[in-house]
Parts: sequence; C-alpha cells; structure tokens
Amino acid sequence: MGPMGGDETNTNSRPDVPDGILGDALDAGVAENLVATAPGIELSKEDFAVPLGAPKGRRAAASFIFFTIALDMLALGMIAPVLPRLIASFMAGDATGAAQMLGIFGSVFAVMQFFFSPVLGSLSDRFGRRPVVLLSNFGLGFDYLLMAWAPALGWLFVGRVISGLTASSVPTGMAYMTDVTPVEKRAGAFGLIGAAFGMGFVLGPALGGILGSVNPRLPFWVAGGLSLVNGMYGLFVLPESLSHEHRSRFSWKRANPVGSLRLLKNNRVLLGLAAVLVLGYLAQQSLQNVYVLFADYQFHWTDRSVGLSLALVAVFSGMYGAGLVKPLVKRIGERNALSLGLAGGAIGYCMFGWSRTGVLLLWGIPVLNLMAVAWPSAQSIMSREVKPSEQGQMQGAVQSLRGLAGMFGPVMFTYLFSKSYGPAAPIHAPGAAFFLAAGLLVASLAVAQWVRPPAASRAIAA
Repeated sequence: MGPMGGDETNTNSRPDVPDGILGDALDAGVAENLVATAPGIELSKEDFAVPLGAPKGRRAAASFIFFTIALDMLALGMIAPVLPRLIASFMAGDATGAAQMLGIFGSVFAVMQFFFSPVLGSLSDRFGRRPVVLLSNFGLGFDYLLMAWAPALGWLFVGRVISGLTASSVPTGMAYMTDVTPVEKRAGAFGLIGAAFGMGFVLGPALGGILGSVNPRLPFWVAGGLSLVNGMYGLFVLPESLSHEHRSRFSWKRANPVGSLRLLKNNRVLLGLAAVLVLGYLAQQSLQNVYVLFADYQFHWTDRSVGLSLALVAVFSGMYGAGLVKPLVKRIGERNALSLGLAGGAIGYCMFGWSRTGVLLLWGIPVLNLMAVAWPSAQSIMSREVKPSEQGQMQGAVQSLRGLAGMFGPVMFTYLFSKSYGPAAPIHAPGAAFFLAAGLLVASLAVAQWVRPPAASRAIAA
C-alpha cells in the first residue's frame, strides 16, 4: 500500500484501525470468530464490508475520519457567532433584515443537505469513500475562503450554498467507519463520531468568538485553512475502505432524496429506525433554536452564562459518545441502549420545560444528553440491514432526514415559543417548545419498541 492510499485494484486492501482513540480494530480473523461463535447464524464473507483476513494498511485512517468530522464541526461552530454580524455588515446594520437573512441562510444549508447528501453517499458507494471525504475537505476549505473574501452578500450566499453541498464528511465518514468496524462494535465507533461532534461544538463557538473579536472574517479564514490542511493530510494517510467487489453502480434513481429513502421503506427495521431518527432530529431543533431565547426570557442569563451552559451540553455529549456508548451497548445491548437514550432525552427536555430557575435546567443537561447513546445504537442496527455497497446510500438518506428536520424544525419551535409567553399568549408556558420535543422523543421511543431486528441481528448485537 503506497503513501497515497490503498491499491484500489486489490480488493483485499483495507486501512488498519488503531487500538487507541478509536477503540478496537477490525483484526484479521475477527469475522471468522464471530461466525464461529454465533450458532444458528449463517454469515458469509459478503456480510462484512471489509474482506476476511485482509492485510493491514495505514494505522491513521480511522483517526483521520474522527478528526475530519471534529474539524468540520469546529469550523461550523467557529462561524456561528460571526455570521450574523457579517450578514448585518452587508445590510447597513438592519438587524431585522439580517435576522431574516440568517434564517434564509440556515434553510438553504438544510435544503442542500437534504438534496445532496444522498448524491454524495451514492457516489461513495460507486467510487469509494476516500475521494468523497477528500472532496468534502477541499470543498469546504475553498468555500470558507470564498466566504472570508466575499465582497457582497450574494457571494456569501453562494458560499453557504456550497457549504451545504460539500458538507458530506458525516454520512461518508459513517460509511467509512462501517466499512472498517465489525458489526458488534459499530455502536462504539458511531459513539466516537458523536464525541467528535461534541468536541467541535465545545471549541468552535468559543474560538470563533475570540477570532471574531479581532475581525468578523478571521474565523472563516481559519476554518478554511484547517479544512485544507486536513485535506492535504488525508491525501497521505487515508486509504480506501471500500473494495471494488463491494461497489455499486451510480444511479440517479437511487441518489435523489426520494430514491435514497426508498431504500429505507422496503425494510421494516430501517423504516422504523428512520422514523426514530427523524423524530429525534426534529426534537433537537428545539435546543438549537429556542434554548438561547428561553434562557434569556426565563433566567435573564448573560451571553457568558448561556455559552457556558451550551458548552456543558457539548461536554456531556462528547463524554457519553466517547466513554459510555461502547460499555453500555456491550452490557445491555443496542436496543436497550436506544430506549434508554430516548427516555433520558424526553425526561431531560421535560426538566428544561419545567425549570423556573437555572438549577433544574443544569441538572437536566446530563439527563438530556443520554440521547448521545441513542443515535449510535440506532445507526449500528441500521448498518447491518444493508449491503456494503449500500452503506453510503443509507448514510446519505439518514443525513437527508437530518436536513429535513433542519428545514421545518426552526420555524415550528420558534413559532411555538413566540406564542407561549407574553401577555398575548393563550397559555403562559415558555417551556412549551421543550415539552413538544419531549413528546416527539416519547413517540420515537414507542416506534423503537415496535421495531424488531431479525433474529440474526439481535444475536450479533448481544
């Protein structure tokens, strides 16, 4: 295997996964041991994305995926505090117009994710994960530089469109980790990706605020530079994880959002867990869009207090993803971990909604963040329900669901919050948005109980 990645003509090549930050590797022969120790389960070589007995490759590959996603989230977090100011600077300080334009920017990003995540996922099934991950790195890098340079609002808008198009590292990274991780350890791998999200969201806004105080364009320059450097590093350390024998033809019929979701509807487990995910993603929009407004109205918190509390949310999310998912799934199984995460999220949102002082809300944060256990468990189950050649399409479909929630969630929760407080409110209930989020998670928990993976999948999970 050369320094630029695996020999793509060798269908047995694969990256080696380090034993350190990313947990246990997919050792040569682990799949055979799994087959031998699971009586009654008929598994073949084709049941694994990585061929059995594959030779070792570069040790940094899975770590690169982890840090790619962390850097992508860091870059998104860095620009979040300064994007409103940059938009306002193009609108002669019109705060109302800038707020409306910021909402349009957010919706456009979600729309692009909805339409293009399945395309990029299907492209990774056809051409491999490596080129799509590197495309994301270089695309986002040049895009942030474009936004840093933007001389007019129109250029900034174009940059946001490109961001939504190229931000494919999450679905493709998930597919990559599926390729290199044995089925019984995928929940832990997905949990580490959740920890990467947490790292980015903890450090991003803080770093963006510091850099933005110097110049509102500086966070864009830094974000662009980090993405490009990461892409250059990936050229040398990231081998291909998907062998030629497991690739599929690209088809627009499968790559469009409707076509990608069709993959989910033909399987009861996939369809049910897709419903669980979309309800959960929708509930998360309450945290992203109402939390700051609620804390300001209910507790009169300063920006510093709000920022520290959000950092606490991200810290617990990262801790659970990195340190709790793997042992918990090993002890109670994926289905029970999924149920525990959803129940914890519902209770946490209720604690938010009931809080009259900041104390109950802060106690609710570690409970709410049990949701970090639910998503890896759900995606681990889903990854076993499709062939290796469909992992990218499936992850793209999941990302489309996230984009769908991003399109409708902000309007729904902010509207409900605006109608739940003040003298004109039919019922004074500032926490109504969080109660709605809790209700969505209760509904997703009910759906999760309805979903029953096949006996073979349950045996593997155990």
